[in-house]
Amino acid sequence: MRTASGELRTFELRFKPAATSDQALTLILLSPLEERSGQAAIDALQREVLEAVALGRPLAAVMDLLCRRVEAMAPELMCSVLEVDEQGKLHPLAAPSLPASYSQALDGVQIGPSVGSCGTAAWRRSPVEVQDIATDPLWANFSALALSYGLAACWSTPILLTPERVGATFALYYREPRAVAIFHRRMVEACAQLCRVALMNQENQRQIERLAYYDGVTGLANRTLFGERARQSLQMAARMETPVAMLLLDIDRFKTINDSLGHQAGDEVLREAAQRLGACLRDTDTLARLGGDEFVALLPGCGASDASHVADKLIESLKPAHALSSDTVATLSASIGISIYPDDGADLEQLLKHADIAMYEAKRAGRGCARFYLRAMNQALDERLALETALRRALSSQGLSLHYQPKLRLVDDALVGVEALLRWTDPDLGPVPPDRFIPVAEECGLINALDSWVLEAACSQLAAWRQAGLAVPGVAVNISPLRFYQDDVAAHVQQLLHRHQLDAVQLTLEVTERLMLDDNQRSLDQLEALHAMGVQLSVDDFGTGYSSLSYLKRLPVSELKLDKSFVHDLEIDADDRALASAVISIGRSLGLSVVAEGVETAGQRQVLMAAGCPIAQGYGLARPMTPAAFESWLSSRRAEAAR
Repeated sequence: MRTASGELRTFELRFKPAATSDQALTLILLSPLEERSGQAAIDALQREVLEAVALGRPLAAVMDLLCRRVEAMAPELMCSVLEVDEQGKLHPLAAPSLPASYSQALDGVQIGPSVGSCGTAAWRRSPVEVQDIATDPLWANFSALALSYGLAACWSTPILLTPERVGATFALYYREPRAVAIFHRRMVEACAQLCRVALMNQENQRQIERLAYYDGVTGLANRTLFGERARQSLQMAARMETPVAMLLLDIDRFKTINDSLGHQAGDEVLREAAQRLGACLRDTDTLARLGGDEFVALLPGCGASDASHVADKLIESLKPAHALSSDTVATLSASIGISIYPDDGADLEQLLKHADIAMYEAKRAGRGCARFYLRAMNQALDERLALETALRRALSSQGLSLHYQPKLRLVDDALVGVEALLRWTDPDLGPVPPDRFIPVAEECGLINALDSWVLEAACSQLAAWRQAGLAVPGVAVNISPLRFYQDDVAAHVQQLLHRHQLDAVQLTLEVTERLMLDDNQRSLDQLEALHAMGVQLSVDDFGTGYSSLSYLKRLPVSELKLDKSFVHDLEIDADDRALASAVISIGRSLGLSVVAEGVETAGQRQVLMAAGCPIAQGYGLARPMTPAAFESWLSSRRAEAAR
């Protein structure tokens, strides 16, 4: 039978009797004879293509297989699959029967409202059937190209990955002007589904690869991919006998951004940093994010001089302020450690370790700078690790102790309080001074435990003295700024005061100017809570940092401690006397108590008294003592007073 379009097709007729109550009927059923065999072929095509997808064959190979099988089922047509990238440009995936030069001519063509069948179908996100390429306006700019290769008609179907996103187009070409056959439409329905499955599978594979090899926040290579590239670069450098520089970079004080502004702002800062750092490097270099705020750059062929130049560029690139919102600006800096292959290590692990040592040296040097690895650093690191291990052991085995130094009123030597000073004598290392082990405790995360132990031991000792009837007015304890950032100091103090039945005014917490100048709301809230309890707050080493007198008015400070560096040369240095007098005057005008530290001579004492300093402590007045020695000192003072 000939169809309305003129196509000659073969049908199967089936006659089926259908008797009713009053008459006999015969139903004539018509179905295309090729329908059953065509459906079987389509089923076989689907099985073969899905098997290729399941076996993980490349997308281009799967699409080539699909096109070849369709062309075998319908030799009168030619197939093509064009991928559509995120910028809306076409790229050939498969076209086994089309001339290669024709496919190449389509590579990179931008989709649009009049870009042949495929470009228009992708732009409209709906099928486009062109029965005559020579006359259809959609092909006005491409008809000469198509006709030169004998292509007369084209039907293109977009492959939608989402309702808004086209992943590819599947097209049938004919060698003469014509409409699309019914069987061809059925094939395309099946092929469109197969194309979508194959494209989605590729998307999933790419996503898995991104998760496995790329950082989800910055898009940079992650630790795994960096390791693979680094080992390849080192193997090449070994063969070519060329150097390789490794730069390990850490964003300074990044935790403050996360804690104060939130992780979303922190991620934005990391993305901005990654973009700026990447702009400083060559295409042959590798920039990766190892985790947190730590980045690493691998520079093949770079020696020490070039690495130093690149490090300077990286540091400078981060300096311009980055606006996080209309009223929030982040200013970044970075510390960089540099190691060079082969001098500083023969493999990736050694180079990373040594760059890490150098990076921490850059942080100790003041941050915002770069340092090369030196072998002496490794020895220093070993010593630091040994110190950390011994400190952990001392914390867990009661190896620490407190000494107490009296604070005296200068006019009459009356005891106004004591300062608790941490002491540590290790069985192997001997006496370890606080200025050596406190920085280690801050770096390795032990400072909270250390501060907590000191505070509890001091409160317990003060309670024991008062219960024994010893007139100790109060105790002062140093608290690290880090603990205010990471812990709830106010809650801990309140718990200790209640447990030991101490009045809040008997406890003084000594903090540094660094904490007072910080705008971290968590710290400020804790300082206000401590003040509300009645706990005294003292600014230790006042005048040695970047002083700002405004915080003395807005924060609940009750005491200033004049640093011993100002006291040491009071008798001979006019500038020190002027500075000391200024601090004493500031304290007096603001109603704050002033305590001079490090008083060692009678002359220093006389100068301080003349300047109006009310309270002092130091070796010239009384040395730090064990609790037993302090009790004996108190007893001897009482005995002298009785005589």
